[in-house]
Amino acid sequence: MRLNQHIEILEDIYTRDKYIHLSILRIDKLHPIISGNKYFKLKYFLEEAIRGGKSTIATFGGYYSNHLHATAYACKEKGLQSIGYIKGHQPKELNDTLKDCIKYGMKLEFIPHQQFDQFQKTLIRDLPENILKVPMGGFDPMGIAGVSEILDIDDIHLYDYIVAAAGTGTMAAGLLLKLKSNQQLILFSSLKNEDSLQQDIFNLNNQLIEKKDQVKIIFDLQYGAYGKANESLYEGMNWFYDQHGIPTDFVYTGKLVNGFYELLKTGYFKPGSKILLIHSGGLQGNRSIQSGKLNFQ
Repeated sequence: MRLNQHIEILEDIYTRDKYIHLSILRIDKLHPIISGNKYFKLKYFLEEAIRGGKSTIATFGGYYSNHLHATAYACKEKGLQSIGYIKGHQPKELNDTLKDCIKYGMKLEFIPHQQFDQFQKTLIRDLPENILKVPMGGFDPMGIAGVSEILDIDDIHLYDYIVAAAGTGTMAAGLLLKLKSNQQLILFSSLKNEDSLQQDIFNLNNQLIEKKDQVKIIFDLQYGAYGKANESLYEGMNWFYDQHGIPTDFVYTGKLVNGFYELLKTGYFKPGSKILLIHSGGLQGNRSIQSGKLNFQ
C-alpha cells in the first residue's frame, strides 16, 4: 500500500520562523475504526489466524486501549472471535471504548494490575490451539513487519527526520527497520520514565541495534503521565487543530505534536530540514475527555 495520498504539508508561524519543511502522514484516515498504526500492526496477525485455521484472537490492553478497540472490530470484519484481557479490575461502569469492544463481539476478562504481566507470559502455555495470541500493542515480529510498511512512501529518502509517538515500541521498531541511513527517528514516549523502551525495541529485532545512533526517544514530555492530560496538552492540541484542521488524541498524537513543536521552538532542527510526522490514529480515546476541552470533540 502506497500512502503518498495521505501526506499533507503543514505550514505555520513556527515552521516559517525556523525554515523547516514539515509534512504529516495521516494514516488515521485509512479506516474509521481500525485507526492508524493498528491497521498495520494487526495485518499479519489476522492473515496468520485465517491461514492457520484459528477461530479466535486473544490480546491485551488497558481500559482505553486503541489496540483492543481496533482488534475487536478487525476480528468482527474477518469473521473471527476475540478475547480482550484488560489490565485492572472490572469497573462499575464500562467506558465507551470497552462498550464498543463488546458491541464488536469481544469477550472481556479483567486481570488485576499486579497479576497482569505474569498473566501475559503464562497465557502462552495455556492457550488452546484454535486461539492466536497477539501481544499488547502487537509487540511481535509480525507486528513490526506490518508497521514497517508505513514508510513505503515514494521519495521517503528525502526526509531528514521521521517523528512519531511511542507506546510499546512496535511502531518504533517497524519505522526503524525501514529508516534510511541518512535519517533520524525521533520518538515521543507516552510512558513516564519507561527507560527500557529502546532496549525492548532492540531485543525484538537485534538487527536494529545497528541503527541505535539514528533514534532519539524523549520521555520527559508526559503532560500528566500515560492516559492522563492537563490544560497545557489541551491548549497545544487545540492550537494544532485551529492551525491545520487535524485532530489529535490525548494519549499519543497530542503529546507528539506538542513535543515536536517544543523541539522546533528551541532550534533543534537545522534550517532547511524536511520532517515527516506520523499521525498514528487513536482518536476514539478522546471520548473520555470532558466536553468542551477540545475544539474538535
